[in-house]
Amino acid sequence: MTDEMPFEFEFHNEIDNLDDGLRDRAEERLVRLTKGHQDLIGASISLEPLVRAETVFLYRARVVAYVRPRNIVGVEKADTPEGALKGALDAVERQLRAKRDALHKPWERPDSGREAREQGGEVE
Repeated sequence: MTDEMPFEFEFHNEIDNLDDGLRDRAEERLVRLTKGHQDLIGASISLEPLVRAETVFLYRARVVAYVRPRNIVGVEKADTPEGALKGALDAVERQLRAKRDALHKPWERPDSGREAREQGGEVE
């Protein structure tokens, strides 16, 4: 038995003629983010064409990363499905790394109110 947790992955595609390897590359990129961590337990990706004629963007990608305790969402619009997916994955990765960095720097987190309670003050 391995120490790795199962990774739930969903890929919803509403675009015709999409590169078959795009799904696999997206999943591999997300799975790489789990190495050495237990907070990311899955993800859902949605790719869809934008049908409004007035938009310059043709595709939208939405990536929801199932991260404990709060999920992370990245949304990107682009003129190609690949560009939209890359932008959404970049946004999720950036947010996840920032969240992990903040956890390793407790002195930079907002005050939990413990100090105020210990000194007899009120906590909102």
